[in-house]
Amino acid sequence: MRSSRALAFAAFATAVAVTMQAQAQQAQGFALERFYPSAPGGGWFVMDDLDMHGGLGGALSLTAGYAHDPLVVTDGTQHVGVVADQGFFDLGAAVTYDRYRLYLDLSSPLVIRGESGTVGGYRFTAPSVDLGKNTDLIVDARVGYDVRLWGGPTSPFRLGVGAQLFIPNGRREDYDTDDTFRAMVRVLFAGNVGSIAYAGQIGEHIRALDDSPAPGSPQGNELLFGLAAGPRVPVSKDGNTVLVVGPELYGATALQSFLGTTSTALEGLLTGRLEGTRDDGPQIRVKLGTGAGLNQHFGAPEWRFVLGVEVFDHDLRGARAGRASQP
Repeated sequence: MRSSRALAFAAFATAVAVTMQAQAQQAQGFALERFYPSAPGGGWFVMDDLDMHGGLGGALSLTAGYAHDPLVVTDGTQHVGVVADQGFFDLGAAVTYDRYRLYLDLSSPLVIRGESGTVGGYRFTAPSVDLGKNTDLIVDARVGYDVRLWGGPTSPFRLGVGAQLFIPNGRREDYDTDDTFRAMVRVLFAGNVGSIAYAGQIGEHIRALDDSPAPGSPQGNELLFGLAAGPRVPVSKDGNTVLVVGPELYGATALQSFLGTTSTALEGLLTGRLEGTRDDGPQIRVKLGTGAGLNQHFGAPEWRFVLGVEVFDHDLRGARAGRASQP
């Protein structure tokens, strides 16, 4: 008798679970990443040095990284790692003149994968992106424009503004695009005080997509913020190569639930970069960073690792003229 009751209860529980699964709504996916690399030649990983100067110049950049558990969806009881592994690389190119910069950034996912499950009445399907059969070659290309409004390239305080347009490409189910145009407008500031360099930003991420009823999903427009600082230490006898080490803190919060604990992504990176400081030819900057999500929402991962390389020249015509004048 007890065995029959146990079997009946198990059958009932299974039927209820199947019914709930069938009634669950399908979550659609969104542009998960909240790590937006700075413009090529920008110095920091996310913040911007605003040190554009000289004549016609340019920069090329390559940034690659990996994030672990950038999207874990929970209702307090159930936990589903919808995106557990996320690897990417970004290619960027910029043209500068005096205090102005125009740039293009192309992002390509190397891997995006996780687990499927149902949470809070929503069914989440894990993405499956890799370099083999399932590829998203280029996702959400960025076109950006920055200008420094106040201060020189090495002033104690520099103020600028910037705007970026995201051109949609990719697949929402892979959590690498909103599948709609979006934009960013930012106020940028930076400076050099003695041997300390700092930079920061505040702005708005303009997003048409709002899927807020689904756990872990975006909630429309977001406030952007960030700050970075660290000492500049000469590592060569002539002072033409410096090492900059310091933290970067950055994040985004949904404006409709301003600074709510479940609607704010906050992340920290400990970064270091080795860079040339001469103005008479191409210079190289190598960057390394590792950190963690301080408030794990909307793409802030459990931990992250990033590597970047930049080649930049503040005056391409001047460099050519200098080489031409040499005997």
